[in-house]
Amino acid sequence: MKFYRSNKFKKSYKKRILFNKNLEEQVDERIIRFSENPADPLLKDHALKGKLAGLRSFSITGDIRIVYKKESDLIILYDIGSHNQVYK
Repeated sequence: MKFYRSNKFKKSYKKRILFNKNLEEQVDERIIRFSENPADPLLKDHALKGKLAGLRSFSITGDIRIVYKKESDLIILYDIGSHNQVYK
């Protein structure tokens, strides 16, 4: 499984995650967990609806999410942030 970070994801990561070392470590751990088992219940992976239909999301913390799309062996990371930031 390969990961591609979109420009929006990179910008959101830099703005919302990068300067919080603890959160940065949690993101790394959850991405590794996701790559090993996307169905892990800890990730709370689910399909999105409405304007984000066709995308999926998994949890980093209680409020931080990663929005992504799976295309064959490629996982495209679209956005990262709080529930309100990524689902607006």
